[in-house]
Amino acid sequence: MKKTHSPAAVVRVAFISLVSLGMLVPMYILVINTFKSQQEILADPLSPAFGTATFQYLADAWNNPDFSILKGYGITFALVLSVNAIAMAVCAPAAYALARTPRPVSRLLLFFFIAGMFIPTQVILVPVIFVLRAVGLMGTLPGLILFMTATTIPFTLFVFFGYIRVLPRSLDEAAAIDGAGKYYTLWRIIVPLMRPIIATVFILNSLSVWNDFASPQMILGPGSDVYTVTTGVYAAVGQYSTDYTKVFPTLLLAVIPILVIFIVMQRHIMSGLAAGAVKG
Repeated sequence: MKKTHSPAAVVRVAFISLVSLGMLVPMYILVINTFKSQQEILADPLSPAFGTATFQYLADAWNNPDFSILKGYGITFALVLSVNAIAMAVCAPAAYALARTPRPVSRLLLFFFIAGMFIPTQVILVPVIFVLRAVGLMGTLPGLILFMTATTIPFTLFVFFGYIRVLPRSLDEAAAIDGAGKYYTLWRIIVPLMRPIIATVFILNSLSVWNDFASPQMILGPGSDVYTVTTGVYAAVGQYSTDYTKVFPTLLLAVIPILVIFIVMQRHIMSGLAAGAVKG
């Protein structure tokens, strides 16, 4: 028997397809123009040039003396790993304590923490700069790590809380009967069960940190020798804004790592969200 789809389902699929296509167009333009000359880009930026495509412009961007892409990768990866490690180390015990607290109190405390999710990062950048300058961390990577960790904590805590909340309390009771303390129960029993949601949070936080431009630009400063991929690309292509043989290859090199990570790890995002939805 042939399956038929309702009009609503057809409209929904068509709408999602159009939105997806619209989001892929900029990536398509970026990729095809990376391998074209300036004249070809200006003449026809939407068509690939298979006959004259070259990797030379990509190699030139990789060896650009004004911007070491490898250094940008290294600093950005260090930033991503540090922010995730600190945020998860703080949020795991906090979420566990909130999840095992009576509902009215836990709800009140949770709302206090997740209120930070609704405050745009750009709004608090100026006050943060004054605080970092006062403690001597302005223009440093540790200062940027602390700030970006603070911006990821509300989301991380919210997701961890929802996941731990549906884990049965019988796990805690069984551990207590065996003589385990709260810390042992958290790190040896609860956290291993949180692997799917930890992977999900890690990927989403990494995307946010990798793509952030305003925070490192303001905290590290435009003249700093410490730069992330986004700030380094901005500084590198700013003086060549009309030379598209430098702009497109540099931008492609900036997005390749996080794009590959997302494609490889996207199944963990779905599995983590699905596990959090059906547990309990």
